[in-house]
Amino acid sequence: MPITPNRETVVWDETVDVVVVGSGFAGLAAAIEAHDAGASVMILEKMDKPGGNSWINGGQVAAAGSAAQKKQGIKDSPDLMYSDMLAAGLGLNHPALARIVAEQSNAAVEWTMRRVGAAYKDQINMMGGHSVPRTLQTANGHGSEVVGKQVEALKKANVPITLHAEITGLHRDRDGRVIGVAVRKEFNFGEPGSGLLKNVRARKGVVLACGGFSEDLHFRTVQDPRLTADYKTTNQPGATAEGLIAALRLGAASVQLDQIQLLPLTSPDDEGIGSGCGFIAGCGMAHGLLIDPASGKRFVSELDDRKNQSDAIIACGHPAISIADSYGAKFAWWGLDHSIESGTVGRFDTLAALAAHYKIDPGTLAKTVEDFNGYVTAKHDPEFGKLILKDARPLTTAPFYAARVWPKVHHTMGGVEINGQAEVIDLDGAVIPGLFAAGEITGGVHGACRLGSVAIIDCLVFGRIAGRSVAAGIAAHAAAA
Repeated sequence: MPITPNRETVVWDETVDVVVVGSGFAGLAAAIEAHDAGASVMILEKMDKPGGNSWINGGQVAAAGSAAQKKQGIKDSPDLMYSDMLAAGLGLNHPALARIVAEQSNAAVEWTMRRVGAAYKDQINMMGGHSVPRTLQTANGHGSEVVGKQVEALKKANVPITLHAEITGLHRDRDGRVIGVAVRKEFNFGEPGSGLLKNVRARKGVVLACGGFSEDLHFRTVQDPRLTADYKTTNQPGATAEGLIAALRLGAASVQLDQIQLLPLTSPDDEGIGSGCGFIAGCGMAHGLLIDPASGKRFVSELDDRKNQSDAIIACGHPAISIADSYGAKFAWWGLDHSIESGTVGRFDTLAALAAHYKIDPGTLAKTVEDFNGYVTAKHDPEFGKLILKDARPLTTAPFYAARVWPKVHHTMGGVEINGQAEVIDLDGAVIPGLFAAGEITGGVHGACRLGSVAIIDCLVFGRIAGRSVAAGIAAHAAAA
């Protein structure tokens, strides 16, 4: 990786105030904030279109104390969200970072509406590990609702997004400040070494917002050897580690790189996150039950956090079955009709027919559903402590729906260390001047387990902070330039 002892030894092909690497939620938020603060900005994206995982994300955004919550009479607070994050993270979260996300969550959502015009449905979803419903759903059911509006805002501001541009290294001056990037332009993903090597000077700093490494089989199995190619992912192909590696080579401290999340809301009968996830999460987990087909019984709370659920499903040794009735099916987040047509979700006139299809003992399944219905009526689950939602009903109304469930590699909680200003920290605990990071490339916010819908808000909160931080030093750093 090119690390230069003196900036005069580099031939700069282009110069801007701020270089942002990555064009997802975090990178685009950083670019908008830096631009709004008066900086000139260039965004580098290695793929052939912007957005990365953010574009295909399911569009669920956690916000504590949102207007939508207040409208529905849901009592929430940043303190409660923070405590939920630490509980799921098994206390491995860096407290200051987690608190920033919780405290700024609602403001970040409002920013997406006010600054870029993103829209949300008039609903609040309940996700596993949260104490109360606090998850907003984008109007189109995908992350593209936010990302697309961010891209439009940047286009209006004449901030370029350079596609087919892969970062290969970071340049520093003799004082240790990051002053630019080496990048392969006209790069074609899947063709290592393709493109033309260029050097882009960043007078004020570089923001790394290039996501996680779930699709980087080598890098992820170095961190967790269990996550072989046998595990599919929910990610787009470009979720690889080269930006993270560039920072590590520069001396950035790493945080919990082996904390890799599996998503227990996916079906092995889908590719990627799949349409079946909309049924499993919104219907089966929130309003139905999850059973082991070998025993016909429940084995974990359907609203437990993702780590506990994934571990429990894997311990079964085979896919679990997520079940809901016709009432619960109304709460599908997306794609129920498509999932039924494709065969990912089955539709059955009776529980007996459902049991026969998935090779479950019908008598045991009937008893499991009967017991569960009693818990719903009593609003108390003595077996696994599932939070029974206010609008939950017993599973009695045919037809019944079901899908197979098996976890997929979803999110990498680990990454580079940052402080509350989104500055990257080195192995000695010192700030690396001129280098900032936000989103999934960073570690510490989530600890051992990221709560569902906290990814987007993490990206937005720290993306905004990174953009403001890098732009704030323009005058001081310009004097040194």
